Amino acid sequence: MECKQEKCQEVVEDKGTCRKLGRNATEDFGGVEAGDPKDSDDFAYLTYNELPRFTEAHKSLMARNLTPELFEKLKDVKSETGFTLSNVIQTGVETPHLGVGAVAGDEDSWEKFWDLYKPIIVGWHDYDPDTSTHPTDLDPENLSFSAEQLETFNKYVASTRIRAARNIRGYPLPSGSTQESAAKVEELLKDTFAGLDGDLKGTYYPLGGMSPEQETELQSAGFLFQKPKTTNLLTNAGAARFWPDSRGIFHNEGKTALCWCNEEDHCRIISMSEDGDIKGVFARFCALSNAMKVSAEAAGAALMHNDKLGFLGTCPSNIGTGLRGGVMICLPKLNEDVELLEKVCEAFDLQPRGSAGEHSAAVGAKWDISNKQRIGFSEVQLVQKMIDGVTEVVKCEECLAGGGSKEDVLAMLG
Repeated sequence: MECKQEKCQEVVEDKGTCRKLGRNATEDFGGVEAGDPKDSDDFAYLTYNELPRFTEAHKSLMARNLTPELFEKLKDVKSETGFTLSNVIQTGVETPHLGVGAVAGDEDSWEKFWDLYKPIIVGWHDYDPDTSTHPTDLDPENLSFSAEQLETFNKYVASTRIRAARNIRGYPLPSGSTQESAAKVEELLKDTFAGLDGDLKGTYYPLGGMSPEQETELQSAGFLFQKPKTTNLLTNAGAARFWPDSRGIFHNEGKTALCWCNEEDHCRIISMSEDGDIKGVFARFCALSNAMKVSAEAAGAALMHNDKLGFLGTCPSNIGTGLRGGVMICLPKLNEDVELLEKVCEAFDLQPRGSAGEHSAAVGAKWDISNKQRIGFSEVQLVQKMIDGVTEVVKCEECLAGGGSKEDVLAMLG
């Protein structure tokens, strides 16, 4: 993997990133390598002594909201574990295309740099934490999903997946971790995984201990997280330091429950199935979340969570529930009019993605449709909105399949 930074020809190995990143960034955006205590052999944090030199290419909410006055107010602030404003903004400065452009290095970052995070949260989520309280509901029995809906979903849906991040209070987040703290998080998670039983019982696979064949198999199945590259948040936020140490994946025997360890967050929990049984997938997701909570508390810790922001993590885009629940669904008629599909999804607060993710084609007319919101609604509310919305999307598909017109579908939207 070749570093794309101009004037740096150093090759980036899969296990690391470009040590010379800061030298080119100094020339372009104003950052300098100043010997951050968190520096590692494979990554250097940058220090911005002045407001970064933002360009037209900088699209992030961070770049839009970091005024000279706010920069001066926060530039010398440090969190409890030494995370700085420069650390917060580096990913957005050095990766201009990102939409959020800021990260947290620990739970205290959310307090120390709140004046920057708040407008990002309002802009990204359309949620005002000063006037709102975030609800949490992880009881699958509160979902409404009839036998008739399950039958319909199984007719159209190829797979279902629900995922969210969980982070353990008292430990730095991956962007601000040390090798020692990351190893402690891994050990705590391994204890959690070892305590799972029933259909959640499974095996933890350390990333560094995998054979090439195991890694290829897990990645080709879509189970394993992607390796770091110079254009993503993971690398430029410092979260990919000392790769692949203290990282790995857990999955149960049926490969319907997955947990990623020390990727962008401490743990990403994922529940899935090869059908449309959303309630069953959500129940498994809730069991994983509860197991994380119990394990953290048994170790004298807790999950990062508060009443205003819900579950906290590395990126402001994944706070609140942090939940993305989606189905891979075959929609041959709506696939003929993508603009119409997008209007239908928009009407029900859903987001359509192609078969390989955002901005990709829908191979075989299969679309990944998921909830758009993350915060301000509980987990049950978001999954319910997804169930109800996809039910309406299917009705629109069946209208077209039965000879209905685009105008008929738009009329169904009200």
